[in-house]
Amino acid sequence: MNVLQAALYRRCHCGGLKWLYTQSVILDGVSEMMEKRQADSQNTVVEDQETWHELAIMDPVDKPHLVHKDSEDQEALLLNGAKHPEHRPLLVSFALEEFEFPSSVCLEEMPLFPQWHLPLKLMAILMALTFLYTFIRDVLQPFVSQSRSDFYKIPILVMNKTLPWTAISLLALIYLPGLLAALLQLYRGTKYSSFPGWLERWMSMRKQLGLLAFFLAALHAIYSLCYPMRRSYRYKLLNWAYQQVQQNQEDSWVADDVWRMEIYVSLGIMGLGLLALLAISSIPSISDTLNWREFTWMQLLTGLLFVYLSSGPSVLQRSLGYAALVLCTAHALVYGWRKWVEPKHYVWYTPPSFILASLLPATVLLVKAVLLLPCLDRRLGQIRRGWESPRPPRGRGVTEKDSL
Repeated sequence: MNVLQAALYRRCHCGGLKWLYTQSVILDGVSEMMEKRQADSQNTVVEDQETWHELAIMDPVDKPHLVHKDSEDQEALLLNGAKHPEHRPLLVSFALEEFEFPSSVCLEEMPLFPQWHLPLKLMAILMALTFLYTFIRDVLQPFVSQSRSDFYKIPILVMNKTLPWTAISLLALIYLPGLLAALLQLYRGTKYSSFPGWLERWMSMRKQLGLLAFFLAALHAIYSLCYPMRRSYRYKLLNWAYQQVQQNQEDSWVADDVWRMEIYVSLGIMGLGLLALLAISSIPSISDTLNWREFTWMQLLTGLLFVYLSSGPSVLQRSLGYAALVLCTAHALVYGWRKWVEPKHYVWYTPPSFILASLLPATVLLVKAVLLLPCLDRRLGQIRRGWESPRPPRGRGVTEKDSL
């Protein structure tokens, strides 16, 4: 049997190399998937010729079973692996499509989009909770209290309150772990200490949360544009006109409502524009083309207080993200206007949805403002430049891992 150790690109695994599959055992030295999958198993990866000679003189029971590409040995190896799990054949993983494999090679199912599983679950949970809360207030309460059927509000009106609530919550959850990490660094007095596992996992999915927030915000804008197209809105418009005629009212202009709508619509458009710019700048092919002067110019373009605090390759994303969070929070608060103090909006002793939607973003912005105080900002900057507290807290294990 011939043993060939090779590091091949994906495009090299083609039909022209079938003799490699049928006559040799290929040991791929650069496959990251193979290293990750074999970290939790008992199988051994043969990486050099000396190790192969050591395996050759081992007892047959202790040898790792490699997948031979001969059709005669394939069935025997699989049968042996089924009877003895500890002697399961070593399936070398190649990043190939199914049609590129010979018929004698066994395929292993790979998970689809593993980094998106948790963000999607989180988005689904938030949407379910916000939809249920809005349904109870806007549909169920009028039906129970006034025997009025408002179930027609579910497709557009209820969904259009669920989408922005979930979007702004996801946007706040992007920057909350960074603030928790900063507070943890201030407490420990050093950056050379690993974060908890749940916090690191939270930080690793911030990009997915941002893209989902932008997607929901774009849907919210589309739903809002569809308001005048609804048949129910046209009927209500006719009813309002008839009531105005019955009351002999020539002018129905209300300056307070006009200003409220003009301001919150403008803030929402600017917030959505920044989210779009943030989504575009997160593309590696776009961010890699910006030099230092272009990064500095984009920072000045945002013109916000938080820009000078940020540093590193993700300065643009953080500054634009905080700007979008400020605009979206202001959009929600201006939408509420005077509804904060009007008792008629507290149905069944529950606050309006915009109050609950703005709690988490307002908390994130408040903590960020506290961290911008000169005393905390100066100490945090020293810690991020390598300074360590002379008296670190007890029980803190210092590692070589740099913080995010």
